[in-house]
Amino acid sequence: MSSINAKTQRIKNFALELGFNGFGVAGEESAKSVKKYKEWLDLGYEGEMSYMSRNKEKRFNLDAVLSGVKSVVCLRTNYLTADKDMEFSLNKDRGDISLYALNEDYHYVFTERHRELEKKIQEEFDGCQTKVYVDTGPILEKPLAQKAGLGWIGKHTNLITEDVGSYYFLSEILVDTILDISEPALDRCGTCRSCIDICPTRAIVAPYILDARKCISYLTIELKGVIPVEFRKAMGNHIYGCDDCQVVCPWNSLAVKTDEEAFFERDGSRQLIDLMLMDDEAFRKRFKGSPVKRTKRRGLLRNVAVALGNSGNLSAVDPLIDALCDHEPLIRAHVVWALGELLREKALPILKESLAGESEEIVKNEIKLVQATYS
Repeated sequence: MSSINAKTQRIKNFALELGFNGFGVAGEESAKSVKKYKEWLDLGYEGEMSYMSRNKEKRFNLDAVLSGVKSVVCLRTNYLTADKDMEFSLNKDRGDISLYALNEDYHYVFTERHRELEKKIQEEFDGCQTKVYVDTGPILEKPLAQKAGLGWIGKHTNLITEDVGSYYFLSEILVDTILDISEPALDRCGTCRSCIDICPTRAIVAPYILDARKCISYLTIELKGVIPVEFRKAMGNHIYGCDDCQVVCPWNSLAVKTDEEAFFERDGSRQLIDLMLMDDEAFRKRFKGSPVKRTKRRGLLRNVAVALGNSGNLSAVDPLIDALCDHEPLIRAHVVWALGELLREKALPILKESLAGESEEIVKNEIKLVQATYS
C-alpha cells in the first residue's frame, strides 16, 4: 500500500472511531455539477436563500475556498433516532418537526470531532492546510459527496446511500494535499418516483430538480415572511421542515438508527395548541440549542397557526383568538387565516372586533382574504 493510501486509511479509521458513519475523498468539483447549479440559480429556485448565490465563485472553484486545495474529505453522520412513516400526518393536533431537528443543533454537536479529525489529517500530512465545513460553506457538498462515494443524489435532491438511506448530515474537510481518491457512487433510483409523487406542494418539479420556493422545508424555515396562501393547506401539520420525500424512499427501509444521544427527541410538547401558547421566554427555554431556534418564535408560531388552521380542531379557536393580540404581526396574520379555515364566515365578526383599527399591512391583507372568501 502506498504512503498516501496508508495515510488516508488511517484517517478514515480515525474518522469512524470518532463517530462518523461514512468517509470518502473527492477531488475537484465536476464541470457538470457546476453547470447544473448555475442553471438552478438562473431559474430562481433558491427563493430568498441569497446565500446560495453569494460567493458563487467559491462554489464553482474550490481553490477560492482554500488556496491549493487538492482533496476534499467528505463525511456522513447518521441522525435517525426513530422510525417514521406517513401516519404522522393523521395526528393533526401534533406538529411535525423534521427528524434532524428534534434535539440539539448538529452544527454544535460536530465541532469537537471535526477538530480532532482535522488534527489527525495535519499529523499525517505534516504542514498541510485544512478547512472544515459543516453544512455552512460555499461548496457543492452533495456532488462532492457523490464523487467521494458516500451516496448518489436522489430524485428529491437528497443524498442516498445504498443499505443506509438518507437520514444523515454531510460535512467536509478541504485539504491542500493529495489523499487517496474514492470511487464515485452510482445512481440507484431507477424508475422509482415515490419522492416526486408524495411531495405535498409538488416542489420536485422534475427528477433531480427541486424548486425550493415550493418546498415545505423552505416555507417553514428559510422563508421569513408570509407563507403563500396556495401552499398552506398542503403544509398539513408540518411546523419545521419536511421529511415526506425521505419517509417514502425505499432505501430508507434499510436505514439504521444512531445512538447519538444529542439527536434523540427532547422532552416537550409538540401539541399545536401548547406551542401556540408559548411566549418569548417559553420558546427560548423549549428550543434552547435546537435548530428550531432558526425560525425565531414568530416563524415557528406562524407555522403553528397554519397547522392549526389545517387541523379542523375547534378547541384551537380560543387560543387563536388570544393570539390575535400577539405583538408579532407575522403571527397575527397567519392566525387570521387559521380562524378563517376553522370558522369560515363565523370568523368575520371575531376578526372585526379583535382587529379593529389594525394598521399592519400583512394582517390587513389576511383579513381581506378571509372576507373575500367567506363574505
